[in-house]
Amino acid sequence: MADVALLAQVSHQTVSRVLNGSPGIRPGTRDRVLMAIDELGYRRNVAARILASKRSGNIGVITSGGGQFGPTSVALSLEAAAHASGYSLSLVTLSEITERSLRAAADRLLEQSVEALVVIVSHRAALPFTKSFDVGIPVVLVEGDLSATPLTAGVDQVQGARLATRHLLDLGHDTVYHIAGPPDWIEAMVRRDAWREELKQARRRVPPLRWGGDWSARSGYEAGRVLSREPGVTAVFAANDQMALGLIRALNEAGRRVPEDVSVVGFDDLPESPFFSPPLTTIRQDFPELGRRAMALIQRLLKGDAHASVPLVEAVLIIRESTAPPPFHN
Repeated sequence: MADVALLAQVSHQTVSRVLNGSPGIRPGTRDRVLMAIDELGYRRNVAARILASKRSGNIGVITSGGGQFGPTSVALSLEAAAHASGYSLSLVTLSEITERSLRAAADRLLEQSVEALVVIVSHRAALPFTKSFDVGIPVVLVEGDLSATPLTAGVDQVQGARLATRHLLDLGHDTVYHIAGPPDWIEAMVRRDAWREELKQARRRVPPLRWGGDWSARSGYEAGRVLSREPGVTAVFAANDQMALGLIRALNEAGRRVPEDVSVVGFDDLPESPFFSPPLTTIRQDFPELGRRAMALIQRLLKGDAHASVPLVEAVLIIRESTAPPPFHN
């Protein structure tokens, strides 16, 4: 660090402040320090840092496997936000979600002297863990059941599902059918309940919930094969974009055009959603903003703000070409 300070012509303390992301450093000074770090190949001695500060600069993250878009995007966004704040992440990905596997993952991370734990598991099995786990460091829940603990960050799932349903009603559809996600996923339950409440508030018929999926395009396709035989269906809200993709394929095979005969709305706004045929109307979850808010919450907690909180990230309706007025309005 002394060599970096000498090359950048700054004090040892200035180098330390740049490394720790402290505010108040002039951009030119910060650039000189970073250039000196690159030129010298400087790397911080993490062990020494822990001994000197009693802080590891490391955040433990528990997430679910399976390659699901939501949890993966949250973890990547949190990693970017942590790096920008001078922190690193230690990640444990669970192939099976049980209270025992969650506790084992937490134990592994605690052995690495993490300063906080982040749980990105929107699964019903995580509820007992998040409500009872006390390890002496902050435990932050990102997504999932945000009523389980006051230390949470998430996207407003209720708002998103109601926006999707309201958009279809505003186009003139009499009601909206729903393809729900798996019942053991909390976000699927929240989106389902919000869809139902929006219809009730609008005094519209609530169709029976006969179709569900496992987040995959195949499950949306299988549900769509059955749903396409229902002649009264003109609008469908699918619980995620992958299932919406499968639904559109099934409707097309049955001769039901999207959106001329049936309008479809998804949820997530996958990078591929603008390239569906037709481009998909969907609900965007701003995962980068969620990562920043989660990291801001962690930093406030680590500074001693026991009552820290952050607002939910607003969901955004993205209107594309998969929705239109019902056939009798065309």
